[in-house]
Amino acid sequence: MKIFIDTANIDMIKEINSWGILDGVTTNPSLIAKEKTDLRTCVKKISEIVDGPISAEAVSMTAEEMVKEGRELSAIHENINVKLPMCTEALKATKALSSEGIDVNMTLIFSPHQALLAAKAGARYVSPFVGRLDDIGQNGTEMLSQIVAVFRNYDFDTEIIAASIRHPMHALDAALLGADIATIPYDVLKKMVLHPKTDEGIKFFLADHEKSKKK
Repeated sequence: MKIFIDTANIDMIKEINSWGILDGVTTNPSLIAKEKTDLRTCVKKISEIVDGPISAEAVSMTAEEMVKEGRELSAIHENINVKLPMCTEALKATKALSSEGIDVNMTLIFSPHQALLAAKAGARYVSPFVGRLDDIGQNGTEMLSQIVAVFRNYDFDTEIIAASIRHPMHALDAALLGADIATIPYDVLKKMVLHPKTDEGIKFFLADHEKSKKK
């Protein structure tokens, strides 16, 4: 499973990239606004750090404007893919952009039906939001499982990005189900490194090492 980080914070991206495990980055207008920057500046900086897919979200709401904005975003760097929110206008835009060789990440996916339509329209990625479904009492992991099953049935080229990851178990579920990618927030990635027994073992090893130096 490929691991993306879901953030627009440059320092966080640099740190996680230094671990040697980072395959790409997803951003959205909310994450970029939080960093008090603009989309173009942000994705340019990210492209200098990470050699992998970078999602930049269009904010237009008609197919014609989505296509225009998508072309502009993809021109910033060869690694940029265009995020479009799931709707009929975005399906039209996805068909047009994909026919031009521009990768689309269809976002705000909350059902296997939506994911199927996005794949049929030519989306390079679909982003089902696992945690947001859990937030309203629905089963986000089950939705992800259904999408994985449907895509396997028909051997789509579209990759599944498990998104809205709230905790390490969501990341594990994505890996167990066979999602192609999980886009994970910085704090969850940090938690995935940790285990109390690992900390305990390091403490004991260091203590024994100090003892052996005194002999």
